[in-house]
Amino acid sequence: MYFDLNRKLVLEEANQQPDGAGGFTQNWIPLGTLWAAIKPRSARLSTELDMPTSEVKMRIVVRAAPEGSTMRPKPGQRFIENTRIFAIEAVGEVAGTAKYLECWVREEAAT
Repeated sequence: MYFDLNRKLVLEEANQQPDGAGGFTQNWIPLGTLWAAIKPRSARLSTELDMPTSEVKMRIVVRAAPEGSTMRPKPGQRFIENTRIFAIEAVGEVAGTAKYLECWVREEAAT
């Protein structure tokens, strides 16, 4: 199985710090760069607060990293490509092999 890993993505992890007022602030820490293949899965238009909102889901394939490695994507992390943000929802091995991982992501608007 071959994938054209032609997109350079930064893998990031959330870091929450207390804000001193009972809440927290969230920063994103870069973990490293991965080459990936990105394929669209689905898209839909919905309405939130009387505003049209689009949701795009994609499949991102990267080379596998060992369990426990900081370079192995996991749910709750995100990929960044320029101004695009891809929130990772699930991760699994491609076709039961340990060579590639597929990440199911949701594209978010930059904030």
